[in-house]
Amino acid sequence: MSTLDTTPPADSAPAAPPAHPPLAAVLAAVGIPMFMVTLDNLVVTNALPAIRKDLGASLTDLQWFVDAYILAFASMLLTASALGERLGRRRMFLAGIAVFTAASATCALATEPWILIVTRALQGLGGAAVMPLSLTLLSAAVSEDKRNAAIGIWGGISGLGVAVGPVVGGAVVDGVSWQWIFWINVPFGILALPVAARVLSESFGNNRQLDPLGLALSSAGVLAVVWGVIHGPDGGWTSGAVLGCLLGGAVLLAAFLVWERNTAAPMLPLRLFRSRAFSAINLVMFTFSLGVFGAVFLLAQYLQVAMHYTPLEAGVRIMPWSLAPIVVAPLAGLLADRVGIRALVVTGQLCLTTALAWMATITTTAVHYGAYVPSLVLAGIGMGLTYAPAATVVMATADPADRGMASGANNTIRQVGVAMGVAILASIFASHGGYSSAADFIDGLVPAIYTGASVVSVGACAALLLPGRPRH
Repeated sequence: MSTLDTTPPADSAPAAPPAHPPLAAVLAAVGIPMFMVTLDNLVVTNALPAIRKDLGASLTDLQWFVDAYILAFASMLLTASALGERLGRRRMFLAGIAVFTAASATCALATEPWILIVTRALQGLGGAAVMPLSLTLLSAAVSEDKRNAAIGIWGGISGLGVAVGPVVGGAVVDGVSWQWIFWINVPFGILALPVAARVLSESFGNNRQLDPLGLALSSAGVLAVVWGVIHGPDGGWTSGAVLGCLLGGAVLLAAFLVWERNTAAPMLPLRLFRSRAFSAINLVMFTFSLGVFGAVFLLAQYLQVAMHYTPLEAGVRIMPWSLAPIVVAPLAGLLADRVGIRALVVTGQLCLTTALAWMATITTTAVHYGAYVPSLVLAGIGMGLTYAPAATVVMATADPADRGMASGANNTIRQVGVAMGVAILASIFASHGGYSSAADFIDGLVPAIYTGASVVSVGACAALLLPGRPRH
């Protein structure tokens, strides 16, 4: 196996080492916005019953409260990254924070379902600029000797947002009102804007020319594919609308790749995928997202439907899984140079595969929550061993001028995996079980979780293609 120096490639040698701002300030500048974006991914789900009652929303409206964010977020990741390369990464990052914060306030003020749907989409647009560029700006703002540790902490902050999302959502809805799941973002955004503007330096990609056709093809293609995947279980995978979106999206993405290969100013440099490490880590993140987040979607419901916990109680009980990455991800960042990226990611994927299979094996109508705790912790360890090393590989395999697009491509692939995981595992669940009773729910849950474990195991095999321990 080839080796990889996990220190990102340097620009042409500078006359003197660049001055870097304090690490704590950089982590605050990129971490606060990323925290509020990751928090919002899951915080809304526990509020849906309260929103339905207050706004008189239909079941279709409820679906769009979730889907509007996912569709806008996934379809605009590459576009936001490309605009950051051309217009300025810090400028685009600050714009994303501002849009997300303003949209959060408007969500809280919504009085009609359509207003909430539109403002949720605007939140997704803002989040699409924040997530990939936070990693790019972090990588540029810290010295090489601190980069892997910083990326590990970045992964822990991301995990914290995911971890507390369900708990915050349940606590806020039970204790205050659903509007406060959106108001809570506003002070974070107001604090983050001046900090990021002061601490982070502006940077650009090598190519400052815009690629309008590439922007249109990529956004439309990802939007069509994700819409088709989200609506496949309910609309039917062979229905005209779903099949048309899936095929149309595939055609648009194929046209995008052809265009990017031939245009003089591509928004996504395909040379990135010539690196075996970059291609392998993107495959790992796709299978990881598909298997794991599809399983989490069903397990969160299982705790409420079959085990009869309230939304807040269910959120607390999923925390052995969601809190573990906060501790493990920074440690993985520190160990990346010592033990190698491949060892960490392979171990992480094997932990997740084992944990999911373990959960599926022990799930019966008679099982108690305590029996799940070891497998939940093991799954959290697996996630923590994946986040930081994956981000390190993405940054290490791209030239400094390409890192924004490399991060955008990785995040897009991961978000499509999340959408496909929820849709595919939900479809498997629906074909074997349902919501009529705990036993009926378990009948659908078990084969779906086994499927998730199988998909993640494919990622464990793909991780073997990653570089081993660097030679010093």
